Amino acid sequence: MTDSVEDTAGPARTPDPHTAPETDPATGTEGGYPAARRRLLQDDAATGPDRRAALARLTDDWLTELFDGAVHTSGVQGAALVAVGGYGRGELSPRSDLDLLLLHDGRAGTPAVAALADLLWYPVWDLGLDLDHSVRTPAEARKAARDDLKVQLGLLDARHLAGDPDLTSGLRTAAYADWRASAPKRLPELHELCQERADRQGELQYLLEPDIKEARGGLRDATALRAVAASWLADAPRGGLEAARTRLLDTRDALHLVTGRATDRLSLQEQDQVAASLGLLDADTLLREVYESARTLSYAGDVTWREVGRVLRARSVKPLFRGLLSSRTPGKGERSPLAEGVVEHEGEAVLARTARPERDPALALRAAAAAAQAGLPLSMHAVRRLASAARPLPVPWPAEAREQLVTLLGAGAHTVPVWESLEAEGLITRLLPDWERVRCRPQRNAVHTWTVDRHLVETAVRAAALTRRVHRPDLLLVAALLHDIGKGWPGDHSVAGETIARDVATRLGFDTRDVTVIATLVRHHLLLIETATRRDLDDPATVAAVADAVGNAGTLELLHALTEADALATGPAAWSTWRDGLVTDLVKRVAAQLAGEEAPDNRGADEPTAEEERLAIEAGRTGGPVLALHARSEAPADTEGAELPEDGQEPVGVELLIAVPDQPGVLPAAAGVLALHRLTVRAADLRVLDPIGQGPVLLLSWRVAAEYGSLPQAVLLRADLIRALDGSLDIPARLAERERAYARRSRAVLAPPPRVTVPAGSSRTATVIEVRAQDAHGLLHRIGRALEDAGVTVRSAHVSTLGANAVDAFYVTDTKGDPLPPDRATAVARAVQTALE
Repeated sequence: MTDSVEDTAGPARTPDPHTAPETDPATGTEGGYPAARRRLLQDDAATGPDRRAALARLTDDWLTELFDGAVHTSGVQGAALVAVGGYGRGELSPRSDLDLLLLHDGRAGTPAVAALADLLWYPVWDLGLDLDHSVRTPAEARKAARDDLKVQLGLLDARHLAGDPDLTSGLRTAAYADWRASAPKRLPELHELCQERADRQGELQYLLEPDIKEARGGLRDATALRAVAASWLADAPRGGLEAARTRLLDTRDALHLVTGRATDRLSLQEQDQVAASLGLLDADTLLREVYESARTLSYAGDVTWREVGRVLRARSVKPLFRGLLSSRTPGKGERSPLAEGVVEHEGEAVLARTARPERDPALALRAAAAAAQAGLPLSMHAVRRLASAARPLPVPWPAEAREQLVTLLGAGAHTVPVWESLEAEGLITRLLPDWERVRCRPQRNAVHTWTVDRHLVETAVRAAALTRRVHRPDLLLVAALLHDIGKGWPGDHSVAGETIARDVATRLGFDTRDVTVIATLVRHHLLLIETATRRDLDDPATVAAVADAVGNAGTLELLHALTEADALATGPAAWSTWRDGLVTDLVKRVAAQLAGEEAPDNRGADEPTAEEERLAIEAGRTGGPVLALHARSEAPADTEGAELPEDGQEPVGVELLIAVPDQPGVLPAAAGVLALHRLTVRAADLRVLDPIGQGPVLLLSWRVAAEYGSLPQAVLLRADLIRALDGSLDIPARLAERERAYARRSRAVLAPPPRVTVPAGSSRTATVIEVRAQDAHGLLHRIGRALEDAGVTVRSAHVSTLGANAVDAFYVTDTKGDPLPPDRATAVARAVQTALE
């Protein structure tokens, strides 16, 4: 027989072996494999590896009995049932599929083998179990493995279940021999698959909703490391590897039981239940354990693939795949000096033969700085030797150690892999004990790309590119590393971080003045961006408050650079040319005040442009709204289908200007019309003009993005705005209908409740109402209605959307133009919050 009999899909399944009872025909009572399986999965005492092994044994017994009966019925001899893949490893999660190979020696005819296969597969399908199956001779199995890398990897875990054991053992022996013979060719292919999967799924250690199997650092990477070890070309570092893999498997088991589905994605709405199932404190604790496991696996993968590259190069095999070898590849055996006690060897930074870490406390930082500056990975063996032999640094640190830390932080992108290697062996927390509280700490904010610790390192990377802008690059880099260090403690992270940063800077050996600067930068690292995007820069109180907090021009310069680095390291939604312009404007004003000069003349930015004045004049003349829609240019676009900015670009790409004679309800009406036309407000500004002396005109400048499709026509927006203002368009009803339809199509979003406050001392001429909430359909409309209903006048508004979070500030007065009394301001804030809940 030469052709294999293979199916890729089974018939429709109705029962569920996790819930459906089975009646024993002999006794009429519930029993058999489904019932035993269900009892095992419901047994809280059976968890982790023990439960997976018990489930595999239970399934083994059932399939063996099934196979024996099928062989007897079909009369086929010379066959074996083989488990491959995860089932072959004896690991079955509650909803794992069964990977089975029906192996036969080819003596039976195709119809007989097909009949045997049917007798095996149909009972599995009838129980609702997922099945990945094939029917092959040993020769066919080896050929399939040569043609398909995934088949070859599955055979490495082949395990005999029933039938002729010689067939299985012969195939296993041949599969391993084939793998080792083809490893120089197949390992580059395997590495490429790992890289492509990482590109698609991202890095497990940073994802809020990770796929614990497919993402980089997940279970598939653990399987790949097993395959590399089986090739005998290289082996993964063993420290913590099995424990990390076990934690991920335990998490997947709990996820299967909680959801009742064969899923590997750890969604936000299931994390609390999964954590409880595993006996963990909360979802953050769960994510932190998952992240730690992923880091262990990712680091092991990096080290292992570098070793594979060295071996292949030594064998004169050119590894044609990405990222395996350093671009610096000296000749075999060459050792080039990098720093005292540190040399380059075969594409890595290693310790010199004369290095004595037990006598040189600064060697770890010197080696790390030298590796990062050279763009080389730091050898795992070097890091482990440093971790085991290096003496603790004295406190305060000697000047050399502090300078080497600054050098490491200033190496840019090359800092990251070196830092990760130090973390993998516990050296970072030994050098900086406060690091432990932020290590692998998740950030439940869609704006943030990284965990807290990686965000700190990324901020230092971004700050390294800005060091030429500041007079003290060392203070900038250290402040960048520490600016969110307070997130490991309760309360305001900036307040807690100031205290921690002061202690750490003192530990590093900075003098009292420098310690104060670093602590100030950490305490106020959000001051510029929050003030620039949420406050009226024309209000003297705004500039004065920032000047008082910063204290001097040197600190302001450093804070400006830190603000940019922090935002760039946060994610694409946190920084833009628009925000950059606002922050730069604020810094100029504060610098002028600190220097005792008059505030810089910003009338060019604050006074209306020629077009804005034209629109305001036209609105005052006609008594109705006037609109202009800009799409990535300064020319107004009144045509449908204007080009939209690409995802992740700054929100200035699409601008909508609306001028309306001052009247009640303008803000909620305009915001409601934008929501009805599926325009998301990324930023907004509201000002009052009187261009021709005939009465105030409200000028609303919106930066918007279409949810999907093209921009609407400006004429349609104007028509709906007129109807909204005269009351003929029921915006609340239309938005409620839209919200109900949206809710039916989407999953519930777990978001913190809105928070509306009255910041003290924010303005001398108005009351500031600050709103922080989850961005949603019609949010700005609801806020505007609440303010209108409260009987206050919105003098100006500053709207900013960061990812899924809206942070809006409204400068309001009473009808006489005065700030609100404290009691009334509190009542207005409460009313707005109630409207949003």
